[in-house]
Amino acid sequence: MKILTCYLLILNFLSFILMMIDKKRAIHHKWRISEKALFFCAFLGGSLGIGLGMLLFHHKTKKWYFILGIPILFITNLIFLYLILQINF
Repeated sequence: MKILTCYLLILNFLSFILMMIDKKRAIHHKWRISEKALFFCAFLGGSLGIGLGMLLFHHKTKKWYFILGIPILFITNLIFLYLILQINF
């Protein structure tokens, strides 16, 4: 349980930081983090961090596939978390 909690905290923190870095790079027209990488982080359990980064930094908020995809991945992450917790207890 502690390992799962640490994993999710670290992954969501890193996902949030990735959104911040990508936003700064977008402003300065520099090399960007791929959208596939951002979605992959969200898929692995970092959807909350990506979603909060979207809201706080106003980043990727005009892309329909982020507006729909990240909440869907968040719900999917919650379902998997629930199922994992049910199996372990």
